[in-house]
Amino acid sequence: MTAPAPRHHAPAPHSYVSPIPVRRAHLGDALASEWTKIRSVRSTLWTLGVMVLLMLGIGLGVAAIAAASEAPLGDEPALGFGFFGMLPASICVITLGVLTIASEYGTGMVRTTLTACPSRARVLTAKAIVFFLLVFTVTTVVAAIVAAAQVAIVDATEPTTTEWLRATVGAGGYLAMLGLLSLALGTVIRHSAGAITVMIGLLLMPLVAALFMFSQALRSVQEWLLTYAIPSQMIALYATDAPFGGDGPAGWQPLLIMTGIAGVALVGAFALLNHRDV
Repeated sequence: MTAPAPRHHAPAPHSYVSPIPVRRAHLGDALASEWTKIRSVRSTLWTLGVMVLLMLGIGLGVAAIAAASEAPLGDEPALGFGFFGMLPASICVITLGVLTIASEYGTGMVRTTLTACPSRARVLTAKAIVFFLLVFTVTTVVAAIVAAAQVAIVDATEPTTTEWLRATVGAGGYLAMLGLLSLALGTVIRHSAGAITVMIGLLLMPLVAALFMFSQALRSVQEWLLTYAIPSQMIALYATDAPFGGDGPAGWQPLLIMTGIAGVALVGAFALLNHRDV
């Protein structure tokens, strides 16, 4: 009787070695991914493009009107005119901040993102870093151009170094932090239109509501809203003294306040992102 021929079994799957180097993913990979996303979508080009046009057009336009009127500015430098372009530009930053995360929930792309990078904290950290650096860089550069043009156009007091820094680096930092607050809110709400509406309400409603508080019983509430509303903090960023009088924030304090608010919002966004389904 002939012995059966020996059977040759295929190698076990675990014995396969890929020729492609395999390594653990890290934050740098997530940063590269988020940078590719934010620079390749059209919403980034449109929102930042409109922001630049608003800052340049309104800031320089107001400065030109002030120069033509020949009205005395007293001891105030011309840098304060940058506020008029900064306020509408903040709406563009808010929109981009929300879309950076909420648009992925709307399209379902967030599932692909979290499959490629299961660490949700790493994803949100990468989005926050890329968004902050992009908005801060663009805003600071444009604010510096506007500030230099305003000083050249308007005959006013020469600004100090601190005033220059607040009107450029401070303005860029404030808008970038406002955008991070929008990013955190977009993570919590997970709906683009809803989060943008809430953020615009936070931007404008406190100041509008304060203007219609005629009752004496609401005087303290009115003063608080006038002092700490986001537009008021933007004005204070350009001024040495607090706007509307009182002991409100002035100088660099508005930037510190917005940094604290954005930080708390991001902590809440991290906690919810880690404990909710996609």
